[in-house]
Amino acid sequence: QVQLVESGGGLVQPGGSLRLSCAASGSIFSIDVMGWYRQAPGKARELVATITSGGTTNYGDSMKGRFTISRDNAKNTVYVQMGSLKPEDTAVYYCYCNERGSSRTPFSRDYWGQGTQVTVSS
Repeated sequence: QVQLVESGGGLVQPGGSLRLSCAASGSIFSIDVMGWYRQAPGKARELVATITSGGTTNYGDSMKGRFTISRDNAKNTVYVQMGSLKPEDTAVYYCYCNERGSSRTPFSRDYWGQGTQVTVSS
């Protein structure tokens, strides 16, 4: 079982920056993908960014050029640096990871954090 603990959310003014962190802990075999999704009130959950253990990144369209995802594999921690924040970035941000087994013991499990609120407002 993997636990994800997020930190770094809060209130920020439009145009400002914020960094979210998420650390995975517990009985971890091998984490493949880590990343972030977000959900605003009344809207579906959407991709913010993901990063593989090899460093391949993927961003939601509205985040490209403003957000940067990074990862420390040794610490099983993922970060997202968010810049040029807009009021429409206001949402609960959820950490995500996918744990994979080996070729001898294959499995794939998804885990989610409890979410951290990001509010962009003046």
